[in-house]
Amino acid sequence: MTETAPPNKSQVMIGIGEYHVGTSPMMTIGLGSCIGLTIYDRDLHIGAMVHIMLPESSGRTDRPGKYADSAIPLLLTKLTERGSKRSSLVAKMAGGACMFEYFGNNLNIGERNAEKVRSALAEQHIRISGEEVGGKSGRTVSFFPEEGGKVTVRSADGAAHEI
Repeated sequence: MTETAPPNKSQVMIGIGEYHVGTSPMMTIGLGSCIGLTIYDRDLHIGAMVHIMLPESSGRTDRPGKYADSAIPLLLTKLTERGSKRSSLVAKMAGGACMFEYFGNNLNIGERNAEKVRSALAEQHIRISGEEVGGKSGRTVSFFPEEGGKVTVRSADGAAHEI
């Protein structure tokens, strides 16, 4: 969990439950059922990225970035502390794959994660401007706040595109 840009603007790697706020390029790898969420400030050209593992914290406070219900308020607080206004924020998300299809829908964590992220962003009046969720493949997400909030998604099969 970091909040300042490294001096050389090298890409910040974000692990499960971690987040970063700033202008540096950011990346999270190995998204299966997890969600890589970015929130970009169109006016200040800064952003935040988090690697969400589960939809609900159930009162846990040790790693707020790990859970959708605590990660989103955390990122909004950090962005607001840097001068962001809600009206200038847009979100993008990727991941939420169904990695364990044989268990049936009751354990589709990916779908539950995506639904919780959507509802939590809606509650905060943050618009989702792009998403790539679901499916059965893992993904890697890269976020470039200084390039207009560009987000690229690379699938496990090697295909890459912008959302």
